[in-house]
Amino acid sequence: MLKRELGVFGATMLGLGAMVGTGVFVSIGVAAGAAGSAVLFAIVLAALVAACNALSSAQLAASHAVSGGTYEYGYRYLNHWLGFTAGWMFLCAKSASAATAALGFAGYFSRLIGLDASAAMTGLATGAVALLTALVLLGIRRSSWTNAVIVSITLAALGLFVLAGVPRLAAAGAGNLLPLLPAETDGARGFLYATALMFVAYTGYARIATLGEEVKDPRTHIPRAIVATLIVTAVLYVAVAAVALGSLGAERLAAVTAETATPLEAAARGLGFPWLAMVVAVGSVTAMLGVLLNLILGLSRVALAMGRQGDLPPAFARLGRSGTPTAAVLGAGTVIAALAFAGGVETTWAFSAFTVLVYYALTNLAALRLPAEARLYPRAVAVAGLVACSFLAFWVPATIWLTGVALLGAGLLWHVIARRRWSGATRAR
Repeated sequence: MLKRELGVFGATMLGLGAMVGTGVFVSIGVAAGAAGSAVLFAIVLAALVAACNALSSAQLAASHAVSGGTYEYGYRYLNHWLGFTAGWMFLCAKSASAATAALGFAGYFSRLIGLDASAAMTGLATGAVALLTALVLLGIRRSSWTNAVIVSITLAALGLFVLAGVPRLAAAGAGNLLPLLPAETDGARGFLYATALMFVAYTGYARIATLGEEVKDPRTHIPRAIVATLIVTAVLYVAVAAVALGSLGAERLAAVTAETATPLEAAARGLGFPWLAMVVAVGSVTAMLGVLLNLILGLSRVALAMGRQGDLPPAFARLGRSGTPTAAVLGAGTVIAALAFAGGVETTWAFSAFTVLVYYALTNLAALRLPAEARLYPRAVAVAGLVACSFLAFWVPATIWLTGVALLGAGLLWHVIARRRWSGATRAR
């Protein structure tokens, strides 16, 4: 068993570290291109869907506080096929997302210090992966405190951005919030697509459930940390989106996102404070590092759980001297570094949207199977989450969900082979 060293504060900060990253710095601009200023309502609707999933995750983690998140819940409350599906979709999506975060850090950091991004990109990205992998190997306590410092810097930068932008928004920016659904957007379809995109930005609270085996009092601390994380993030996203839209307008915000992937920096320059763009740039660098750190943690814990079940080699289930799953951490770091080193990783936010919606549909399905004495919230919460996730999953482009289905088929084939190969492996519990 892993050591239980995380309290409410540490767990909440890890959740924020996983959530306050690409979602707020990039995806608001992407979603604005799909829904115009109605992205504000898409953020709220996505938060409501995420709240159902968050409560389902919280009660599952409180009842079954082990590493692995929905992968483990699927095995325990559903069946091994659905459990594996959750774990496999998580690994596929988050490995690529982690490489993208590493490359995002390299790009932001290169621009911040004046380096040629094309020359320094892969070196900085792989260096960041190596450094944070080494940190995770030192144990959850050091990782947690490092994450707290990173998240504090990011939140401070975003807080200054909002404070600087509110007067401008109140005085003249409201005109940029209309019309809510401009003619160039795809109406209701564009709005639902934007909701699916913004839903991804809320999914970092699952990191708390994934690390459930390392939380001190899981039945009390996990629900509190997940709810706190979701509330803080929802308020922050709405505030940041309102200021960014008020500064640039939805059309310009989407265009800047497509051109430079740095919409908040452009919005900060538009507010008339020369220093603010630099503050936002620093916050974006720390945000990418926070996302990368949390994804290494999450991927390694899911790999640990899959090693215990025999879906990965048994070596992934072994703990090192520091009490961390050494092989799982090194495996996660190696895969991320290899993808980052390729330098051409172009994972789309839409692919992440599809995979995590499938993941959380399974979370809610597992929550419906909880016995009455273990249930913390009404069954209607899980039903609403299941219906919403299943509905939104197929509002992403068809090529995206077809790719996801193909990857799932390949994973299930691996599942059959792995169970035959390692069916006798010890499943530590």
